[in-house]
Amino acid sequence: MDALPSPSSSSSPSTLKKVGSERSEVSTMSGLLGLGGGGGGGGGGGEDQRGSSTFEYFGWVYHLGVNSIGHEYCHLRFLFIRGKYVEMYKRDPHENPGIKPIRRGVVGPTLMLEEVGRRKVYYGDVYVLRFFNRLDESKKGEIACVTAGEAQKWLEAFDQAKQQAEFELTRGGSARNKLNMETELNLDVHRPRVRRYASGLKKLIRIGQGPETLLCQSSSLGANGSTDGYFERDINDAIEAYEWKCVRTINGVRIFEDVANSESGKGVIVKAVAVIDASADTAFEVLLNLGRHQRYEWDMLTGDLELLDSYDGHLDVVYGTFDPRWHSKRDFIFSRQWFCGQDGTYTILHFPAVHKKKPPRSGYRRTKINPSTWEIRNLNTSMGSNTPRCLVTQMLEINSAGWCRWKKNHCSKFEKSVPYALLCQVGGLKEYIGANPALKFESSTTVIQSKLSEVSVSNAEFEESEVKDEFYDAMSADSSSSDEELDNKDSKLNLALKRTSAADANKELDSEVAPVMIDPSQFRGSLRNGKDEADTNCWTCPSGTGFMIRGKNYLKDNSKVMGGDPLLKLIAVDWFKVDKSLDRIALHPRSLLQSQAGKKLPFVLVINLQVPAKPNYSLALYYASDRPAKPGSLFAQFVDGSDMFRDARFKLIPSIVEGYWMVKRAVGTKACLLGKAVTCKYFRQDNFLEIDVDIGSSSVARSVIGLVLGYVTSIVVDLAILIEAKEEAELPEYILGTVRLNRLKLDSAVRLEV
Repeated sequence: MDALPSPSSSSSPSTLKKVGSERSEVSTMSGLLGLGGGGGGGGGGGEDQRGSSTFEYFGWVYHLGVNSIGHEYCHLRFLFIRGKYVEMYKRDPHENPGIKPIRRGVVGPTLMLEEVGRRKVYYGDVYVLRFFNRLDESKKGEIACVTAGEAQKWLEAFDQAKQQAEFELTRGGSARNKLNMETELNLDVHRPRVRRYASGLKKLIRIGQGPETLLCQSSSLGANGSTDGYFERDINDAIEAYEWKCVRTINGVRIFEDVANSESGKGVIVKAVAVIDASADTAFEVLLNLGRHQRYEWDMLTGDLELLDSYDGHLDVVYGTFDPRWHSKRDFIFSRQWFCGQDGTYTILHFPAVHKKKPPRSGYRRTKINPSTWEIRNLNTSMGSNTPRCLVTQMLEINSAGWCRWKKNHCSKFEKSVPYALLCQVGGLKEYIGANPALKFESSTTVIQSKLSEVSVSNAEFEESEVKDEFYDAMSADSSSSDEELDNKDSKLNLALKRTSAADANKELDSEVAPVMIDPSQFRGSLRNGKDEADTNCWTCPSGTGFMIRGKNYLKDNSKVMGGDPLLKLIAVDWFKVDKSLDRIALHPRSLLQSQAGKKLPFVLVINLQVPAKPNYSLALYYASDRPAKPGSLFAQFVDGSDMFRDARFKLIPSIVEGYWMVKRAVGTKACLLGKAVTCKYFRQDNFLEIDVDIGSSSVARSVIGLVLGYVTSIVVDLAILIEAKEEAELPEYILGTVRLNRLKLDSAVRLEV
């Protein structure tokens, strides 16, 4: 096969060979597919029809794999999910009533999903999702979507299906359902918000535009189907030091400079900002497209662009030439690194680069491009309008002398420079998309409300079917066995001098137990505690006022407040060098928890950040409380709850306080649910809970941390950890702990022998 499958080939029985009985094709897709999340959190599938709403998701994807003789295949498949149940079809069951699924099963809590990134399949680029059983990574499979936006919606829906599976387990399901769940799940843990949904109504959510769209590699995505999943929109969760001032407006594009850092003499950070009448997915796909015919219509700076190499699905290297109007006989090489945040915001980083495939070209002068970033995020649609909108920001660093002369005199010299042409790319993109109505499709996620669904299969039918295999087994098996918005409200930042109080946080600890005095001098980690903010290669403990967290009325008005003092006290930090990632670091003889003083503490939360590199590193943070958790509190549910509950609640807010601006843009300041982004393992024993955070489990996180390590000796990083509040009784949020890492030195890490 040398091309992506066509609709006719994927739906015509004559072109495929069927092997095995219908029953042999049925499997438990334990951990597969749910599409992009419609309004508001986990689905209600599996509930009594009279008791709650049921979410149904469907759309076209590619199923990727390798058959028994080692040949790669790429099959167009239609996926359908109802609650936690999933079906895979060769054709759209809406258009082919009575068609039987080739696979079906149930989503389970052991599913892990990783965004692998962009990959070339035959002659087309697709965005690949890899899913696997976290208890057995040999059980795995891959699906692919045409756009990054659709891939993101699948990620969100997987999470909803897993929430549904846990909810059914907590309320007590059939014996078979319980056997399909992890035995480690606690039946007494907090129930997700599934129970709060409206009753008596199904929501059909369609992802993508159908097989024709897949085959044409179209970017017909929109913002209408934005979800209330596991992210927060529109505002940052850490307070940044930028102070932007608009210095010029050109054809609806505003140009800003960062006046807070304009006196540093190290260059000026400037940005161009525009609102574009298209989805963020569409703008992202246009920006990533290197095809000359499309790019010539909006990019006046570059000539031809050529892809030299791709790495990890999120990084590539590009060679290009300048348009002769800007630079005659000049070429350049740059790397592009991109990722999509949990809030659906795309970030693209451009760095100057070198590559062995493209030595200096005869007759051309090799130019070093200005480092720059693109950020693209969806905006809420206007009232009464279905047209998606997104905010596009391009940011770059330019020479301060030339910029200041232009700003003061508005002479034409700067307007003939490469930085000016870079800033004008935003205007070109805006006009190009505005002049091409085909790019302004309705959202790829359409919500249809219906009382009945002729296509969906009842829960009883699923439960009565005989299930033998996990879905991972079915997906990784030889393909011959299968015959080849609910709009978010605008987030509102509460600028009043409000913050969570110590009383709000302390209610999480047991007031009936006498507090224990914690003497920090008794605990020493391998990384020393800093004397002051100017100290280097050390840690300190900042207050929580630099972080914005959910306020008491968040569920009503999305308001956030400044964080207060952390609930837990940071008593030590270990900075280890290891040959391979080390789990359960608290049990190592060198851990402070193995000391007599450590064993006497009421409770310790250990965060083990496993940093992939050569060699690997482990940054272990030890947070202690003077009393145990209060029974029934959110903190107690997190400490003693299930891994799925922890994954859905364990949140981290990063902030680069000082450092290179490109690193700041890459890391961002948005809260991240770590259990959704990377693999987290939890170990509860004695007086501690350890969370092993495998940063290398995500190609995106691995790429970002690689960038951070390159500048680690010159950056100051603040981190805040907290438990996400989802119920009114859990608000306001409080910060569990904070840490500031001051200009760490990689060679100062202590070798830890396993």
